[in-house]
Amino acid sequence: MFADYHVHTEFSDDSTYPMEQVVKDAIAMKMDEICFTDHVDYGIKDDWDSGKTIVYRGEEPLANVDYPAYDDKIKEVQSKYGAKIAIKMGMEFGMQAHTIPQYEALFQRYPFDFIILSIHQVEDKEFWTQDFQRGRSQEEYNWQYYEEMLNVVKRYQNYSVLGHLDLITRYDENGVYPFEKVEPIISAILKAVIKNGKGIELNTSYHRYGLKDTTPSVKILERYRELGGDIITIGSDSHSPSHLGAYIEEAKQLLRSMGFRYFCTYDKMKPIYHGL
Repeated sequence: MFADYHVHTEFSDDSTYPMEQVVKDAIAMKMDEICFTDHVDYGIKDDWDSGKTIVYRGEEPLANVDYPAYDDKIKEVQSKYGAKIAIKMGMEFGMQAHTIPQYEALFQRYPFDFIILSIHQVEDKEFWTQDFQRGRSQEEYNWQYYEEMLNVVKRYQNYSVLGHLDLITRYDENGVYPFEKVEPIISAILKAVIKNGKGIELNTSYHRYGLKDTTPSVKILERYRELGGDIITIGSDSHSPSHLGAYIEEAKQLLRSMGFRYFCTYDKMKPIYHGL
């Protein structure tokens, strides 16, 4: 089974990759299944029907998914290409505790197969701009990041997996904060995830970001397995043709070497296990 479960298209504010072209490229790669997971980030981005003026960064709108258009386009490509590749409807919810009600409402509107729950901001402040980290010590911003994640997973259940669990590492200008210093809170997060029947993802984008470790780190993956976690998806976090399907097979090999036996795809929010 060759599947990519973290894929962005022109419906995400940071991608211009047309959905139909993604499907064509995936078929050419002999992919069996793909799940679209375009961005929703309440707190810093507006909905298209919010009545507010949408701000653009170059060609890319600073806005959430255009939900009706997204739903229609997924149905269109499913109808057109469904005999060649399984196409699933997902989203990436960039959640914060104070935005949970907005995501609860959104989840009820569409027949999702899969939801990635990610922490992209804290206090409505971005990591990639350093707005969140600025004025805080490395210890402070790492702990606040994971505290936000723990708060969210304790309060929100309509998701499938935690996305790029240690995302803060990607944007840490002070280097990698030692796992041992955040192990207690990461373990608490993983225990909540497992207790609630959810999972985590192995995100292969660490290659293109030049990180020295996987995303999440090998130590987090090992801790997840030690705690009994077995739901894990694999995604490229694709935003362009060169990203799609990248390093998926390498990720499977890594998981096998660590003792994982399965990876998952999803249908109607239910995990489907596939042997590694």
